[in-house]
Amino acid sequence: MKRYILFLFLVSFTSLAISQSSTSTKAQFKFEKEFINYGKIVKNSDGNRVFEFTNIGKSPLIIKEIKTSCDCAIPKKPERPIMPGEKGKIVVSYDTSKVGGFSKQITIFSNARQEIKRLRIKGFVVKNK
Repeated sequence: MKRYILFLFLVSFTSLAISQSSTSTKAQFKFEKEFINYGKIVKNSDGNRVFEFTNIGKSPLIIKEIKTSCDCAIPKKPERPIMPGEKGKIVVSYDTSKVGGFSKQITIFSNARQEIKRLRIKGFVVKNK
């Protein structure tokens, strides 16, 4: 009986150690900001904003896809992997041709420890200042 308990302990300890080592070697995002407030912006003005991040993991970070909650916000992802310790940028272009408030979500799919990451933008487009 004691051998059986010892065997179960060793098996569970080994599987725990393996699972922890595999997650600690994954890529990992660290964003400077996860939310950008445009504030009040004039209609047809520059709607580009940049989310900057660093890969603080131990493997190359690959952004597979980025989706938004509407077609009015167009994200541009890095084309190459972001190496450990390296910085990267995601540029979001919001269509400022329509007057009114907005609040949008940007969803990133990657090989990072947290495979799905969500960022947000919001603001209010006015006719003139």
